[in-house]
Amino acid sequence: MKIMIASDIHGSAYYCRKMIEAFDKEKAEKLLLLGDILYHGPRNDLPKEYAPKEVISMLNPLADKLLCVRGNCDTEVDQMVLDFPVLAEYAILYTGEKMIFATHGHNFNPSNPPKIKKGDILLNGHTHIPAFEVTEKFTYVNPGSVSIPKENSEHGYIILEDNTLSWKNLDGKVWKTEKIW
Repeated sequence: MKIMIASDIHGSAYYCRKMIEAFDKEKAEKLLLLGDILYHGPRNDLPKEYAPKEVISMLNPLADKLLCVRGNCDTEVDQMVLDFPVLAEYAILYTGEKMIFATHGHNFNPSNPPKIKKGDILLNGHTHIPAFEVTEKFTYVNPGSVSIPKENSEHGYIILEDNTLSWKNLDGKVWKTEKIW
């Protein structure tokens, strides 16, 4: 299964539109959103074309293709307007021999990992910084941010297909590829 993984839209209609265009071009079966969908939060500047209602209208038609975990900027009121579940603290995915623990990153992260076994993958957003780090206990993966990337990273996402992770910018240009087993 081909899965697109993205995080931290933060209410940007502009970058949500570009993310959906990339999703369509990728022809992925699912889009996994790692939280912070509608709001920018007090620590971030407003992203380009900040329009949460437009983001809602773009994402709701994709409800059957979306998997989502809750970010620190996501609330119960968001669930009232979104047609797909957004309040789960984490999701568990299996790909081949690996378990992927997908979460936003404000609770479970490399400094406070969940109870996962060696070789499993901790996948989160939150920092807005792309990452791939193999540690003694797990592999840490972060797609960065769709709308507010940090540390000179690109607006981007990850494609998970077979045993490979590919980091791409929103134009589809691959800038990093890693095998996960």
